[in-house]
Parts: sequence; structure tokens; C-alpha cells
Amino acid sequence: MFHGGGGFGGHGGGYHGGHGGLHGAADAEFDDDVLGKVYDNRVVARMLPYLAKVKGKLSVGVFGVVVRTVATLAGPYMIAEATNYILDGNLTRLGIIAIAFLIAQGLLFAGQYLETLFMAYAGQSMLLTLRTDMFNHLHKLSMSFFDRNKVGKLMSRVQNDVNQMQQLLAAGVVELLASVLTLVGIAVVMIIMNARLALITLTVVPALFIIMLIWQRFARRAFIRVRQAIAVVNDQFQESISGVRVVQSLSRENLNYDQFDTVNRANLDANITAVRLQSMMMPTVEILTNVAFGLVLVFGGIQVLNGQMAPGILIGFLLYIQRFFAPVMELIMLYTELQRSMASGVRIFELLDVKPAIKDKPDAIEMPRIKGEVKFNDVSFAYEPGLDILHDINLTVKPGETVAIVGRTGAGKSSLMNLLTRFYEVERGEIRLDDYDVRSVTTESLRRQIGIVPQEPYLFSGTIEDNIKYGNLEATHEEVVEAAKAVGAHEFITHMEKGYDTQVGERGGHLSAGQRQFICLARAILADPPIIVLDEATSNVDTNAERLMQKSLRRLSEGRTSLIIAHRLSTVTNADRIVALENGRIVEMGSHQELLAKKGLYYQMFGALSAPHEEKSDN
Repeated sequence: MFHGGGGFGGHGGGYHGGHGGLHGAADAEFDDDVLGKVYDNRVVARMLPYLAKVKGKLSVGVFGVVVRTVATLAGPYMIAEATNYILDGNLTRLGIIAIAFLIAQGLLFAGQYLETLFMAYAGQSMLLTLRTDMFNHLHKLSMSFFDRNKVGKLMSRVQNDVNQMQQLLAAGVVELLASVLTLVGIAVVMIIMNARLALITLTVVPALFIIMLIWQRFARRAFIRVRQAIAVVNDQFQESISGVRVVQSLSRENLNYDQFDTVNRANLDANITAVRLQSMMMPTVEILTNVAFGLVLVFGGIQVLNGQMAPGILIGFLLYIQRFFAPVMELIMLYTELQRSMASGVRIFELLDVKPAIKDKPDAIEMPRIKGEVKFNDVSFAYEPGLDILHDINLTVKPGETVAIVGRTGAGKSSLMNLLTRFYEVERGEIRLDDYDVRSVTTESLRRQIGIVPQEPYLFSGTIEDNIKYGNLEATHEEVVEAAKAVGAHEFITHMEKGYDTQVGERGGHLSAGQRQFICLARAILADPPIIVLDEATSNVDTNAERLMQKSLRRLSEGRTSLIIAHRLSTVTNADRIVALENGRIVEMGSHQELLAKKGLYYQMFGALSAPHEEKSDN
């Protein structure tokens, strides 16, 4: 099926999903104000299939980490040995140790190169797969899901959260592995070199551990505030920019600025608090490093003076102390990164676990091209339990018949079409196309039978020809031109500088509303579906464009079953039948003249709505 726009207006269907786990309910509503654990086994388990696809690159990257760490650990030991050889005057061994030191530096370069290159490869490859999976999954979810979840938050999951996971793999895991290996390696080497000095050095570790436990309790709350604050900023920004036309038309720029400034400053305050906490840990680690340095210098110096230890060992120890606390600082920095990454993982897999509310049955069949008969049999529907929008709808539309659906706002017109296309599922009753229950066939084959021309014409970035071919990619240029001619779009297209190769801009912003709608009509006629749904297709164009469009709609309806939703009742007077809805029920049905003669709802609406309208701008 093709779409000229975003479908019909939804009313918020679906089900609320829980926030406590990774498994999402059908059409869940998300809460992003969660920071996450430092380590979440559920996220790691779900990442394993993605990591398995890049295990070769990961293996080379991890090998590079090990080589780099070993080369780093070897440096201070070699300097210690070289110092002793200098004091002993042993030039031969000094030369050997110098060569070994150069080799270690070469290994350090090679290890770091392999680590950086292949971990980046692995991270980018994982990002590609994960983002593609999310893109495909989002396109399978039902309209009720998008009713409940803002586009800005979904974009954040696809972009920011996936990037966060990629950064964790490309840098976070590398630093974590390198830091742990370095800490363990230095501790082992120091114990081998001088167990007494090693114990003196490690006496500051319990103090550091206690300080970190206290710090992380405050830091966790601070980082949750940061996450919540930036979520509010993103929502405010996205909402205001998306509605910038309304903002400017109502002169709300200053008011919106004040509102955004308030939430933006709250975000600033939250970040300053978090930075203040982080800035406290760095000096703390520095002080403890200096304390350990001083203790080793004093007690080691005494051993050197007493002849119990060679001077080179003391120098090596002092160098190892500096290297020992550097990974500790890295781990402190990684603490927040790990929390963010695990939280991102939860949000990613929460989204991937959302079950579409509309799913094909296991035995669903492919619907062949149909003649176009439509039957609503005792159809009732509610977006929210207990609040029925439609009540016991019974309606049969014959193949090739044009039926208009009219009614006041909220009567259920668009809901009826939402059910026909299975954007939402029929709860009671059934809808049949050529005697096929719409729930017994695949949604893809069903939607190929139905073309929608929406009230808000939606064009995709690309050329005019690309947009006309959107529902039929195999069409030739000649067929595109014929479709445009059939709906009266060819003339204005050829008057453009690049004709059919004209770029339409984002959402068709370079074209007027009428031009966008004509292109949507051409798209519909090129896709050639047996059933056409016209959802107030002329409501956003001026009177002149409407007259031209009416001719196009008549061409589009020839030989097809046509369902027309209209507010401008003057556009449906030639329909074979008109169905009037009120409060979700069919209250009248007949031709234009028959319904006027009844002097019921249609008569009242026609008198109120068929009066001359002020012409709307077509831009």
C-alpha cells in the first residue's frame, strides 16, 4: 500500500507497557527518566548476538588491548633495571635493556593501533546492525504506538542511545579492560619486586574504596537528574520547533523562549551539580596517589639507605604508583559512562521488544487483487476500553461504487477508515474485502489493495518523480507522466525549472499545499489500487484548486471503489451514496437529494457547511 501522508488521525490506542524490564508490551508507552545500573546482565545478554557478528574484529581489538597493557607495564620495570645497571656500571646489560625498551614502545604502538582500529570497526558495525533493526522494527509497529510515544523520544533511542552503546564498545569496554588489566598487573609486579612496599602502597586502597561508595550514592541521584533534565529540554525543543508556524502565528516566541529558558537552566543546574561531584573525586584520587607516593618514598628510601633495596627498585615503584592510580581515575570516569550505556541498552531493547498491536495470524494468506467490495458487519471499536468510538456499523460498498462518509468532528469517520486499513484492529464485528476478513490476510497484501489520499499531503525528500513513484517503484517515466496528466499535475510540474526532477524539499516544503496534494493524487493513480480512500483530500486547498482537484478525484475514482471522508459537503454531492455518522453510529444513508429530502443530520450539515468559504492560501 502507498501513503500520501501519515495516515488518519489517531486517538491514542494500544496498551501501556511496564517500565521495569526489557520486555515491552504491545504498543508500550515509554519512560526515559532512568539512569540504569553500572552492569545489567539483561543488556549484556541481549548484546551477545550483535557482538557475535563482530567477534573477529573484537578479538583483534582485545589482543591489541593486552599487548598495549603488557608494554605499558614493562616500562617502569625496565627503567628500574636500567637505573641499577647505570649505578653498577654494567653497560652491556644497559644496552640490552635499552633495546628491550624500544621493542616495548613498538609493541605499545602496535597494540594501541590494533585496539583503536578494530574496536572502532566492531563498534560501527554493531551500530549499523542495531540501528537497522530498530528502523525496521519501528515500521512494523501499529499506529497506537506512535499515538502514545513522541517522535523526539523515539529518535533519541535510535540515535543517541545507539551511539551511546557504540561508544561503550569502541571506548568504554576497552578502557575498562585496560584499566582492570593494568591494576592487577601493577599489583602483581609490585608484590614481586618488594612485597613490603607493595602492602604499604595498597594501604590507601580501602580508603579510596570507602570514599567511592559514599560518592556514588550522591552521584547516582545527580546523574538521574541530568538525564531527566535533558529529556525535558529535548521534548520542549522538538515540540516548539515542530510547531514553529503556530508559535509565530500566535506571537508566542518570547513566551516559548521563557519556558525553554526555564527548563534549559534546570538542565544547567543539574549538570553543574553532577560536574561538581565529579570534580571532587579527581583531587581525592590525586591526594591518595600523593600519600602513597610519600609513604613509598619514605619507607623505600630507608630501605635503600640501609642497603636492603636497590635504588632502581624504588624508582620503579614510584613510577608504578603513578600508573596504578591512573586506571582508578579512568574507572571513576567510566562509572557514569557504564550507567548511561546500560540505561541506553535497556531503552533500545525495550523498544525492540514492543509487540505490534496488529500482527498477521500464523495462517494469514496473501490477498490477491480484489474487485473492491467492502463490508462492515456489526463493527464496534474503542481506542480506550469502555469508550466506544464506533457502534454496530453495518455498511456494504459495492465494487466501483463511490460512497461518502460525513459527520461532525469526532463522529468516527477516520476511525472507520483506520479499521479498514488495519491501522487499528476491529474489536467486535468484522470487515471484509471481497469476502476476505481483513484479519485473515497479511497486512502487506491488504494495504496494497487500498490507496489513501490524506488531508495533509506528505511528500518525502527527493524529486517529484520519486514521490509519484513511491507506491510503484517499477513505473517508467512515461507512466509517471501519464499519472500526472490524469490528475492535472503535469502542467505545473513542467513549468518548474527541473520539471519532474525538481527537489520537493523536506515534507514537500518547496511546493504549495495544492501542488503537494496533486502529486499525492498522481501517486495514488500510479499505484492503481482497487480501493481508494480520500480523507478530506480537498480541505487544505483554495476554491480554484478544489475545482481542479474534483476533476482529478473523479478520474481517480473511475473503475475503483471510492470511500470519501469530507467536511466540505459540496465535494460529495455526486457520490453514489452518502453515509452520515453521528456519535459513532450510522444515522442516515442515501443519495444527496434523498438525504436533503429527509431534512435530518445531513440536511443540517449541508446548510451549515456548504455556505461560501473564504478562499484559503494555497501556499
